[in-house]
Amino acid sequence: MKEKIPQHLAIIMDGNGRWAERKSLSRSEGHRVGMKKVREITEICLKLGIKILTLYAFSCQNWKRPKKEVNFLMKSFENYLTRNTKQLNEKEIQMRVIGRKKNLPLILQEKIEKVERQTRGNKKLIFNLAINYGGQEEIVDAVKKVAQEIEKGKLSSQKITVDLFKQYLYTADLPYPDLLVRTGGEYRVSNFLLWEIAYTEIYITPVFWPDFGEKDVVEAVREYTKRERRFGGLKE
Repeated sequence: MKEKIPQHLAIIMDGNGRWAERKSLSRSEGHRVGMKKVREITEICLKLGIKILTLYAFSCQNWKRPKKEVNFLMKSFENYLTRNTKQLNEKEIQMRVIGRKKNLPLILQEKIEKVERQTRGNKKLIFNLAINYGGQEEIVDAVKKVAQEIEKGKLSSQKITVDLFKQYLYTADLPYPDLLVRTGGEYRVSNFLLWEIAYTEIYITPVFWPDFGEKDVVEAVREYTKRERRFGGLKE
C-alpha cells in the first residue's frame, strides 16, 4: 500500500453538530471536540507518509450560522494556532491558511500570519486549514488576478491555459488532491476545492468528524489504493 499513499489528502470535516446532538451536547461542544481532532489527524498523516493535508474548517457560507456559533469557531481557530505552534515546529509541519483571510477577525489574521511565518521552513507535512474558504470564491479571486494582469499588459488572454490559471489559485504551488474524504455521510462537495478536485478520488464515510480516527484514515487510504486513476485516458 505504501507506494500508492496519496500525496495530498483533502478532508471535509463534517458532522460536529450532529455528533453533539446525538450526545445531547451543544453544537459548540461538537466543534470543540472537532478542533481537538485536527491535531490527531495531522499526526496520523505524518505516520502514513502523506505530504499535504487540506482540511475544510469554515466556508464563506458558514457566516449565515448563528452569531454565537460563528464567534465560538473564530475563537477556536485562534486557540488552535496559539496552542499548537510549538507542536507544529516539533513535528516539522508547515501551517497555511487558505481562503479570504482579510474578512476574518483582525486578531485571527495576525495569529495566522505569525504561525505561517514561524512554520514556513518545516518540510515533513504541509497543513492547509481552509477558513472563510469557498471554491467558487477562490476561482473568482483567481479570475480577478488574471484580469488585473491583462489590464496591466503583463498577460495576454491568448496565453491563458489550465496550467497558467492554476498559478493564481490559493493552492498555486501545491499538487491537486489525490483523495478527498468527506466525514458525516453527506454526498456533496460543498464548494470545496472545486477547481482542484477535477480528477480527485472521493471517499465518503458515515463517521462524524469527532469520531474520525486512525482506522478511518487507513480505511480511506486503503480504498484509494484500489482505485485506478486514468485522468480521462484508458487503461494501458
